[in-house]
Order: sequence, then structure tokens, then C-alpha cells
Amino acid sequence: MDDSGPFTTAVATPTATRPLLGQTILVVEDSRYACDAIRLMCLHSGARIRRADCLKSARRHLQIYRPSVILVDMGLPDGSGADLIAELTDVTPRISVILGMSGDDCTEATALKAGADGFLSKPIKSMAYFQTVILERLPEDRRPSDLHSVRDEVICPDPMAYQDDMAHIADVLAGPNDHRTLDYAAQFLRGVAREADDMVLEDAARKLATSRAQGSPITAQAAQVAGIVQSRLEQREAI
Repeated sequence: MDDSGPFTTAVATPTATRPLLGQTILVVEDSRYACDAIRLMCLHSGARIRRADCLKSARRHLQIYRPSVILVDMGLPDGSGADLIAELTDVTPRISVILGMSGDDCTEATALKAGADGFLSKPIKSMAYFQTVILERLPEDRRPSDLHSVRDEVICPDPMAYQDDMAHIADVLAGPNDHRTLDYAAQFLRGVAREADDMVLEDAARKLATSRAQGSPITAQAAQVAGIVQSRLEQREAI
């Protein structure tokens, strides 16, 4: 079923205040905090949102529904978002807009090479930026008449979603600390900590990633990261 196709009950017309009205956006993102920011942007923009937290979940979703827009995080727990982007570029009919997204701008070239129509740099906090990147790539008949009518607004996700992310990564770190697990934990935490302006955790995650890349001992860095994550979980109020 195509969420935005002829089987929908009505064709919504985008407006200046709700420029993404009529669009269904699938967000493939493992961070609940980052996804909550996108959820709020979709809500204010008039778009419907569906979420998948890994490649497996996204592929299962796409067997049933075809969104008009898909946003794919480049670093997912079960692989690279580039693999899903490459798969989707060969599907007919093609999803109207396929975008990669990451807090690591170095992955933009990877997303575009895989076939993405564009790239969203995280953290995504500006609604005007979010709307414009999507609108510029939609077919003209799905855009409002004036692209310059988008309004800017800073979006603040639910702090409890950050706590959910800390609980998720605490479970990951409680398992076997092999290299793949630590690489994923460092990448995930750098991204979500940057989203939440948690500079202490972002710095610790960056040092863990650097030590892994250099082949240096990581015991101290991994323990520091785990300790910070635990302290975030023990706080009564999330950042």
C-alpha cells in the first residue's frame, strides 16, 4: 500500500503553514530522542510519521507500506543506512524523496553515492531546514506554491526520550563488549549527546571512538562512558 497514493481517502493540499501536508515520512532512526525531534517537526509541518529503529524493521515496514519520504540514519544497530538507500534506489515505483542523515558529515558522500537525493545533518533542530531539504526534492505538485513560506522554529524533543536512549545503550554495554558493540555505542552516543547538548558524554564517546580507531587500549574510556550513561539514568530529570 502506498501511504500517499490513490488508496488514501483524500488528497491533502500542502499550505504555507503545513507545507508537508499529505506526505508520509518513514524515519529509520535508532535514537528515540532524535526521532522525537523529527516527530515534532512532522507534526508542525502536516506530515504523518512512521518509525523504524533498524534496517530489519524498516524492510519489514516497506513490505507493507510505501512512504512518500524516507529518512535513513547512516549508523544503525544492524548495519549501514547506505545499504538500505542503495536498495531503495532500484525499487519501482521509487519513493519520491530518499534522504540520508547523520551527525557525521563525512557520511554525506556515502549516502549520495548510494543513491540518496540529499542529506540532513544532525542534530536537526531547525524546522525551516528540515522542511526546505524535503520540499526542494519533492515533485512540484506536492509542494506549496511558495517554498519561501516555511517558518523557522527551534524544536525541543521530550527529555524522557533521552532517558530511553540512555537505557537502550546501557543494555548494549551490559552485553559482550566486542569491537562492533563498542563502535556502535560510541557512534550512537556521540550523535544523541550532540542532539541533547550533553558535551560531557559527547566528549567521552568521541574519545572512545578515537581510541578504537587508533587501536589504543579502551578499557578506561569504555568504563568512563558506561559510568556517564549510568549517571544519566540515575538523574531524576533528563538533560
